[in-house]
Amino acid sequence: MYDLLFRHVLRRIPAEPIHGVAFGAIRGVAGSSVVGPRLGTLLTESDPVLRTRVFGVDFPNPLGLAAGFDKDARGPVALGRLGFGFVELGTITARPQPGNPKPRLFRLPEDKALVNRMGFNNSGADAVAARLGALPREGRPVLGLNIGKSKVATPDEAIDDYRHSARVLGPHADYVVVNVSSPNTPGLRDMQQVAVLSPLLEAVREELVSAVAGRTVPLLVKITTDLAAEDVDAVADLTVRLGLDGVVATNTTVSRDGLRTPRAEVDALGAGGLSGLPLAAAAEAVVGTLRAKLGPDRTIISVGGIFSGEDAYRRITAGASLVQSYTGFIYGGGTWPRKVNRDLAALLHRDGHATLSAAVGSAT
Repeated sequence: MYDLLFRHVLRRIPAEPIHGVAFGAIRGVAGSSVVGPRLGTLLTESDPVLRTRVFGVDFPNPLGLAAGFDKDARGPVALGRLGFGFVELGTITARPQPGNPKPRLFRLPEDKALVNRMGFNNSGADAVAARLGALPREGRPVLGLNIGKSKVATPDEAIDDYRHSARVLGPHADYVVVNVSSPNTPGLRDMQQVAVLSPLLEAVREELVSAVAGRTVPLLVKITTDLAAEDVDAVADLTVRLGLDGVVATNTTVSRDGLRTPRAEVDALGAGGLSGLPLAAAAEAVVGTLRAKLGPDRTIISVGGIFSGEDAYRRITAGASLVQSYTGFIYGGGTWPRKVNRDLAALLHRDGHATLSAAVGSAT
């Protein structure tokens, strides 16, 4: 039914406005104190084989909602009730910013892909922290907080900019991700260079330690498929050297190769990051490279082209500890997380994996 609705109605409405309407409906229904908990029971796949413990945090299942859907912590509880094992909020910047001019979000239905140049539109770290502080702990999903550089922050100000976000958001996070891989903030991807990235990550970790008493907040870095192989290796080596908890791989790509959508239509959309099914092969390859470099103990959260339980299973057996999706959810609808988790559980049972952690990297 959702597929018919999407093909005949939703795809004809501009992407960003319909996102706002759909997210409002999710908050209104799944966020309701009356309907929400019952809906959560219906949509959550409870097979114990899906449960996993990663960097000291218990996840009810390994499928998360990637950063980008809820940038401002407007509905994390509602989103968790759709069946996601965790929700990553953001990207959040230290300073409020409106993002890039509209239109800035586009669908490529023939490719099951999106192009966005949102530009980290969000209300800023202080506003998001206030919202999270008002959330009750009970019923809250596992939350990742994805932080990025404010557009107005100069290169010399970048570390202090990230420090502020880590300081105010860290107490509300189950884990923190440093995003240096969006193509939509000028100069941001230059920070993936190890010489720049190393002092940034050390500063964020120092800030988290001082801001959060009584527990350690896991810290990860998010990279893109557009990195050269030697740069992926360098980030993996840096992760080990600094003792980070892991890597989120991967962000959107600036490549437009291999798309079914006519090139003229794609070019007419302009600049932006491509997400969705076209990233699947590259994202899976990065997981394999990272797992070989990181060893068995550090976390890889795989993002890019996750549309089915089979996709999730392939990433996990390639070496991912957890998986995330954004575009797959957009195309799949509200019951999609449950279907992915149900199919993933069936595949784990089929291949004799008693636990999800036993499946991680088993293909290698």
